Amino acid sequence: MTGQSNLSLQERFAPEGRCFGCGPANPVGLRIRSFRSEDSPEQLVAEWRPSPDHEAFEGVVNGGIIGTLLDCHSNWTAANHLMLQRGVERPPTTVTLDYAVRLRRPTPSAGPLRLRAWVAESTDDRATIDAEIVVDDAVTATCRGTFVAVRPGHPAYDRW
Repeated sequence: MTGQSNLSLQERFAPEGRCFGCGPANPVGLRIRSFRSEDSPEQLVAEWRPSPDHEAFEGVVNGGIIGTLLDCHSNWTAANHLMLQRGVERPPTTVTLDYAVRLRRPTPSAGPLRLRAWVAESTDDRATIDAEIVVDDAVTATCRGTFVAVRPGHPAYDRW
């Protein structure tokens, strides 16, 4: 992440987060760590290493795990974008409105998965995000999702 520290956005803004995909406080979760790209503060990047527990079969990451990685990383990309767009110091709590994953080829589990996500379009309270997983210079999965900043009264409001 550009800026003050080597903390991920999740560690910086939601250190007690319990989300299975991105919650730093979830001892059995995936613990995705999203950072601002050096190329653009609106683009987020992450590196994540699967274990055999994350496989569909030997050597290949499970599709549900891939979906979780892309959903959470994209959600943080939307929250980061809305924070920068609003000029505030904390991201709004955002939730997934919809997302679609395309599994382009098997995602190998032997090495690191590189995630990248960027804003495709946005309004004042939502952002549509494009994302991908790359392994050894090959795109293995892509995603497009829409994420919405929630308001008081929503169960997720201010959960970060």
